[in-house]
Amino acid sequence: MLRTPTHDTRLRILEWLKDPVAHFPPHHGTDLLVDGVPADAVAAKLGVPGPVAHTHLTLLTALGLLRPHRIDGRVHYRRDEVRVAEVARMFEKGW
Repeated sequence: MLRTPTHDTRLRILEWLKDPVAHFPPHHGTDLLVDGVPADAVAAKLGVPGPVAHTHLTLLTALGLLRPHRIDGRVHYRRDEVRVAEVARMFEKGW
């Protein structure tokens, strides 16, 4: 994940989702901290089409770094802090 040319984009997504209220506008009927951020909001912030953002979000989800949650037919994402901490520890140990 971190050796691809798009690693910076994925790291930015993880950073934004660390504090979603500071980086994304409120979404009608949901709580950004509890429910997560809708995929289309991530795409808009990145300035890319939805399918491009979806690719990044899918990879981060497959790695276990994000948890998806479907609300009214839309997928919302939030960080899995336990998994993020595990990965950070692996890198600290010289993985």
